[in-house]
This record gives sequence, C-alpha cells and structure tokens, in this order.
Amino acid sequence: MVTAEPVIELPKLSKAALLEARSLQRKKKRDELGKFLVEGRKACAEALKMPSVVEALYVRWDSAIANADLIDDAEQVGVPVYAVSEQNLATITDTVTPQGVVAVAHDLDVPLEQVLSEKASLVVICAQVRDPGNAGTVIRCADAFGADAVILSSDSVEVYNPKVVRASVGSVFHLPIVTGVDLADAIDACRRAGMRILATDGEAGTDLTDLDGKLKEPTAWVMGNESWGLPLEHLELADQTVAVPIYGKAESLNLATAAAVCLYASASAQRGQ
Repeated sequence: MVTAEPVIELPKLSKAALLEARSLQRKKKRDELGKFLVEGRKACAEALKMPSVVEALYVRWDSAIANADLIDDAEQVGVPVYAVSEQNLATITDTVTPQGVVAVAHDLDVPLEQVLSEKASLVVICAQVRDPGNAGTVIRCADAFGADAVILSSDSVEVYNPKVVRASVGSVFHLPIVTGVDLADAIDACRRAGMRILATDGEAGTDLTDLDGKLKEPTAWVMGNESWGLPLEHLELADQTVAVPIYGKAESLNLATAAAVCLYASASAQRGQ
C-alpha cells in the first residue's frame, strides 16, 4: 500500500504583494515602506519570535513540507503564509540558490538614547563599514558575546540590506541595532553613559593583552572600515587605541575577526572569566 505524501495547502501570493516584495531589494523602497526582506530558515524563525515584526511569510511550493514547522510558527502568531513558485522566489531574493523561505518584516529601528539608558556595558560601533557581509558578521559576533547593542554609523552599510540580514543569521533580531548616527555623536553618547571608548588600530602601541582590568569596565569598541581602518580624526575620538596582537605570519585580521576577538575579550573580562 502506497502512503500519500502529506500536503500543505497555502494561498497563492498576489501579484501586488510579489511586486512589493521585489521592490524591497532596493534601499529607497525599504526606506519608503519601512520594511525589509528576511531570507532563510534560521533568520525567519528568529524573526517570527518577535511580536508584530513579520508581516508575511513566503514559502516555495516544493519546500512547504520541509518548512512545516515555520509555517506552524507563523500561523500560531497570526502571520499569513503564502506559496510562491521557484521562479518568483528567485526574483525576490538575491542568492543563487534560495533556501525556499522568505519573510517580509517591519523595521527594527531603536533610538540610541533608549539603548544607552539601559546601562549598557558592551557596545560595538561600526564606523564606515561598507561590506554587508562584514557588517552582518559583526552583528552576529556581538550577539554571540552578549553585547548590548551594535551601532552602525551614518556612513556605514544599511542594516536592512539583504546581505547584512543574511550574514547575521538571525542576530539582527536578538539585540538592538542603532543606525544613521554620526560617529562623533555615537561616541559622545556612549561616553556620557559611562563607557570607555576603545578604537582598534593595528599600529597602536597598546595591544589587547595590555589592558588587564580595564576590559572589565563598560566599553564601546569602535571598528573601522575593511580597507583603511579608522582615520586619524576618528582614532582621536577614542579614549585609547588598541591593536589585536598577531603571533603568526598573517599580516592582519579582517574586520569581523578582529571584532570577534575584541568582543570576546571584553565579554570574558566583564563576566570574570
């Protein structure tokens, strides 16, 4: 006896909704609508845990069974789920091999004052970070090491860029992310909140292992651009510049790796490890 495969019946996505989802590939439209795209199972699952954030979930026809748990999660919180053809899903995403599930979410903007009013002890500030993969990975590292917030300066990549969201693997939904803030204003606000400002610089005379007990203090790490780091005028805004020591033959560390090392060091010191 042949057992019939289970079937999940989903309404078809309307043409108007499909066109709007496609438009969210463009920053101008994201800004206008206050929405962004979330691609992949893990990211969509994390988005669905936040009340009133997800507007709709789009699932490729042939991946409905594989995503039955996400469909159930969406229905439990009142988020509509629609079926999308493989061809139409490909026009929504910017990956070569889409994972078969995409969510439309509302912006998560958090004011800087709100983040710092909650006695933050560890913050990372991204200054002129332009690469979306790096920005997303820094957000993921900040999440992993228990940072209270990530601040993206006004001249950094947009947090709702699909590649940033994807690289964060759901971490954009775990901690506050402040955007569109001038670097000097962000640093001043962190300093007023009682935080020590440390800026990474490969040429600094002090390295991470020299800081001893200072890493136990509330700290805001300033991370610079992937290619040129932090210019002199930005380094001068910090209380101290710090180099990540390199013991092998590698010339340098990339931005995300350096951020991970610094955040881990601060998180470990603050937790007495």
